[in-house]
Amino acid sequence: QVKLVESGGGLVQAGGSLRLSCVASRNIASNVMGWYRQAPGKQRELVATITSGGSTNYADSVKGRFTISRDNAKNTVYLQMNSLKPEDTAVYYCHGRDVFWKDYWGQGTQVTVSS
Repeated sequence: QVKLVESGGGLVQAGGSLRLSCVASRNIASNVMGWYRQAPGKQRELVATITSGGSTNYADSVKGRFTISRDNAKNTVYLQMNSLKPEDTAVYYCHGRDVFWKDYWGQGTQVTVSS
């Protein structure tokens, strides 16, 4: 079982930046990793994913503003968030899927963007 721990959330003004980190308890080099978010009263939605080979995918709403990256030597995945908007306010969850298609999640970190 892989444990994921997110950090880096907080309160920021619109237009600001935050970098989220997700540290895994085990090697994740072969796993697809991603970030999801859930706003109050809404379903959890995909933000970005990154494959073991470094290919990335983004939700249309964050393209050009967010960047996902990974450092396999540190078992860490990052989400750089720039030009933040109030609608980016949500709990952000780190997600991983191993080679056996088993999913695992972090506990989430709150991001609040004030207008």
